[in-house]
Amino acid sequence: MPIRPENKERYPKNWKDIRASILERADNKCEFCGIANYTIRENGSRVVLTIAHLDHTPENNDPSNLRALCQKCHNTYDAPHRAETRARTRAAQQNKKSEE
Repeated sequence: MPIRPENKERYPKNWKDIRASILERADNKCEFCGIANYTIRENGSRVVLTIAHLDHTPENNDPSNLRALCQKCHNTYDAPHRAETRARTRAAQQNKKSEE
């Protein structure tokens, strides 16, 4: 996934080098499903591998925490975390409203 501007400072200056080393380790293939980088899927979409932080922490760039993933696998992997984050955000907003 692209780095969001608000998170850019959380990534190390050598992120491009780290990304390149993870792609090399993965032989330029998704480490979950095995699809190759820049493959064109049957639906016409182009696969571009991303680097996933398994613990969802951009500061943790240990190679054991990083995986080269296609967009589909990355989104699938992140879905439970995003749902949990949305639920916490909604709960915090509701608590804030009830305190007003």
